[in-house]
Amino acid sequence: MQMNKTIWDSPADHLCRVTPDHPITYFAPETLRKTARAFIEDFPGLVTYAVKANPDQAVLTNLVGSGIGAFDVASPDEMAKVRVVAPKAVLHYNNPVRSPAEITAALGFGVRSWSVDSRSELAKLTAQLLRKQCEICVRFKLPVTGAAYDFGAKFGATPQLAAALLREVAALGFIPSLTFHPGTQCHEPKVWQSYIEAAGMIAASAGVALRRLNVGGGFPSHRLQGVAPRLGPIFAMISDTLQKTFAPGALPQLVCEPGRAMVGDACALATRVKALREDGSVFLNDGVYGGLCEHLVMGPIDRVAVISPDGARKVGAHIPRPIFGPTCDSVDKLPEPLALPVDISEGDYVIFQGLGAYSQALATRFNGYGVAHTETVARLTD
Repeated sequence: MQMNKTIWDSPADHLCRVTPDHPITYFAPETLRKTARAFIEDFPGLVTYAVKANPDQAVLTNLVGSGIGAFDVASPDEMAKVRVVAPKAVLHYNNPVRSPAEITAALGFGVRSWSVDSRSELAKLTAQLLRKQCEICVRFKLPVTGAAYDFGAKFGATPQLAAALLREVAALGFIPSLTFHPGTQCHEPKVWQSYIEAAGMIAASAGVALRRLNVGGGFPSHRLQGVAPRLGPIFAMISDTLQKTFAPGALPQLVCEPGRAMVGDACALATRVKALREDGSVFLNDGVYGGLCEHLVMGPIDRVAVISPDGARKVGAHIPRPIFGPTCDSVDKLPEPLALPVDISEGDYVIFQGLGAYSQALATRFNGYGVAHTETVARLTD
């Protein structure tokens, strides 16, 4: 048997040849590159990648190779990771809370675009910035729904405060821009419409012409069977609303910062059944302290396949089963039962599709579990 392949054909190909007893993340570079190219071709502005979603060097390298030349970074550590693979890439530091030391580090990495959402953070930031060619994006929030959870609970100025901050940014001589984040896993195009219309009112109230409008991330990834995301209507709404909101000679340049939607479909997570209980419960070798961590806040992913160690797919009738992870903590349980084949057995593999975003970035090492080994595959399904 060949066990030294650099790129495996598929997760099933690797699992039946190697039969690993630890979780495996399968990364498909071509899937990532295809998604990146689609964003670059279809979004009507600059596409930046939100590094927080998956900062793996292979991910960043393939994004650069696909044409992504700008990155949304939230910390000096993320800046350093980008600089390893793209020394001249544009960095947008859109985490609006920073220490003075982090500002200094960011300047060393060449950051020239920043966000703020409070007077105190604006004062802290401008105390260290040179005005020439530095962009400050005022981040605002609205009480709109349509996302899995609301980013406005932590970040974002009210429209009234945003107008005041934008006016001050312009008066200080910085490049004035606005930014927002509609909330994660947002399927509803009208959410972007509401925010762009509000951006127009904020700019008008401040009496400031915007250089750019960053419409954030929040674009959905594919989590549920039969509910594949449709980004086209979102992009169309963004473009149409921008044209209707701003005067033809005063259109701000658009920026977006996809993370989840960019990298989600590029990886699958293979877990192994450690035990089956008489009540139907399934114990896996990974759980909510590891690659399945987002199930607690994002809800389930039901794009799963079960295969035996010899590579045969289990196709029996599906029944809901409680799913536990490997740790000694009873919290290590998926919040909802997962439908799995009745003929599932101990030693089988349960492969979760669509786990390229956050699954490993948020994983812990609780009880010595939680971090999956990565293998590269040509495709993620057979």
